[in-house]
Amino acid sequence: MSNPYLTIDCQVHAYEKDTPSRPWQGFLQGPDEVTGDDMVKSMDSVGVDGAILISPASLYGYDASYALEVYAKHPGKFGLVRPFDPKSDTVGEEVDQWAATPGVVGARIMLRPHEFTEYHPGLSSILNAGAKAGIPINIMCSGNLDLFSDLADKHPNTQLVIDHLGLPQPHLPPVPDNPFADLDKVVSLAKHDNVVIKISGAGTLSHEPFPFADIWEPLAKIFNAYGLERCLWGTDWTRAVELLTYKDGVEAFRVTDSLSDSEKETLMGGSLSKIYKWSPQK
Repeated sequence: MSNPYLTIDCQVHAYEKDTPSRPWQGFLQGPDEVTGDDMVKSMDSVGVDGAILISPASLYGYDASYALEVYAKHPGKFGLVRPFDPKSDTVGEEVDQWAATPGVVGARIMLRPHEFTEYHPGLSSILNAGAKAGIPINIMCSGNLDLFSDLADKHPNTQLVIDHLGLPQPHLPPVPDNPFADLDKVVSLAKHDNVVIKISGAGTLSHEPFPFADIWEPLAKIFNAYGLERCLWGTDWTRAVELLTYKDGVEAFRVTDSLSDSEKETLMGGSLSKIYKWSPQK
């Protein structure tokens, strides 16, 4: 399958089965294994040219060794992002080293509300290092949008990326009654010029089957507030497999009448290429 423009998924994961040689540190909803080869096969089957491969914190913590292996095997397909521990005394230097690694396009902070109820200096260390290296910092901030806004104010020269629409997203059915409850607050974050947003996992917020007709009205509010040049389409596959297929997550954005062809080109790859300064080899 091919498309007239580059299609780039802003967030996918790849991981091996839980083994003694690379043990899981926790649990990630999804298949028992999605290797780099599996991910490429899935992308190729629906005409996705490349993706931002994010080392899954819930499985591998701050160890990105598997993501680096996948990149070495498929360098034209993936740009790399890994999470960092703001509580590490050397986190600034760790980001510097990561940013200099071939294939790296960004870093990530898991701003979980139960871990970060207020500002921590390690957060600034990561954001300062990101600005210095010229890489975006992806922030998982659902349920912690006020702290995210504070960080955006404190670091206007750092490119910040809101993960997963800034909204809590289900890993299993049923979808919550009001999955867009925090939408107004997410929209208000567009006031920060250094903030862009991932339109990832949107299908998991729908109460309707493919092509998820009820997501387009709330998404339009985000598109209007940020502008499509600040919106990055993605699937967050494999987390979403109990709610939709990879094909559904891709095709819903291709078949919708809510976006023009040129708008789809921007949302589904054009904006990402500019924000991450990276494109896959088509």
